[in-house]
Amino acid sequence: MIVDLPSTTMAAVSKKLVKLRNDVGAMTLGRVLTLVIVVDETEADDAIEAANDASHQHPCRIIALVRGGTRAPNRLDAQIRVGGDAGASEVIILRLYGALAEHGNGVVVPLLLPDSPVVAWWPKEAPPDISESAIGAMAQRRITDAAEARSPRAEMKRRADTYQPGDTDLAWTRLTLWRGLLAAALDQPPYEPVVAATVTGASDSPSTDLMAGWLAQALKCPVTRARTRAGTGMVSVRLERRSGSIDLARPGGAVATLAQPGQPIRRISLGRRALAECLAEELRRLDPDETYAETLTKGLAKVGASGSVKAPGSVAHQAAAGKLGGTKMAAPSGARQGKSSS
Repeated sequence: MIVDLPSTTMAAVSKKLVKLRNDVGAMTLGRVLTLVIVVDETEADDAIEAANDASHQHPCRIIALVRGGTRAPNRLDAQIRVGGDAGASEVIILRLYGALAEHGNGVVVPLLLPDSPVVAWWPKEAPPDISESAIGAMAQRRITDAAEARSPRAEMKRRADTYQPGDTDLAWTRLTLWRGLLAAALDQPPYEPVVAATVTGASDSPSTDLMAGWLAQALKCPVTRARTRAGTGMVSVRLERRSGSIDLARPGGAVATLAQPGQPIRRISLGRRALAECLAEELRRLDPDETYAETLTKGLAKVGASGSVKAPGSVAHQAAAGKLGGTKMAAPSGARQGKSSS
């Protein structure tokens, strides 16, 4: 069910919610949190769709603050979605125009679920200091996406400078399977320390920067960040040990290869993660992510940069590109294959 309330007031929106609750039933039962989305009109539909999909794992009330033109007359247009049009949630879309567009916190407060945590999400551009922003100050968790910023590298530096417990970024979430595969590889014999690491990825990939920072912080070894052309995303990670290198590479597509000394090269499903999947993972926890915090505030500063890379030369890269036709391939790894990568 979709109910449109053009040129309305918050009092009218609240009354309509009460009426729908009486007509449809107690819609808020089972809602575990309130998700507040701060977005412009052009990105609103994609963000709401992703939130709807994520709500199947985390039933919630979704409040979308859609910022309209600030030069328009002051106006509030609302839309309420319940039932099949709202996934496992209830969706309240508030389109703010004029001076009202800068005061979204005032219209959000009456709609927050009582005694439930608040999560704020900026799918595109976010305030310079999200914890000090009007919406961020009321949230336990604050989600940004540096990959969608005009300058991803500058955005990551800004997030590091202003980090507060509860902050997170979807560029970090996209690394979950990459980090899991590398941790599993290091958890096998010969248990040697990593003496150096190289992380290769696009020049505009904040996920690649975060991977390099995570390895520098966790392994306490020199880490080099090599750059490929923009838009290629994460390409490869090489961990150097005395007995040989561990190479995890995905030069393109959704299939990666993992090469380890003394083992056959494995082909692994490692596609790019959907937005809804990343959002659902972040809604799964409401406590501060200490690993992300250390990576962001300490690890990134430890990473050394190299120039651009045209053609990666690791064994894993050659296998992924089909250049090792006679190489024996193991069966696809079954470890943590429920997720794709950045």
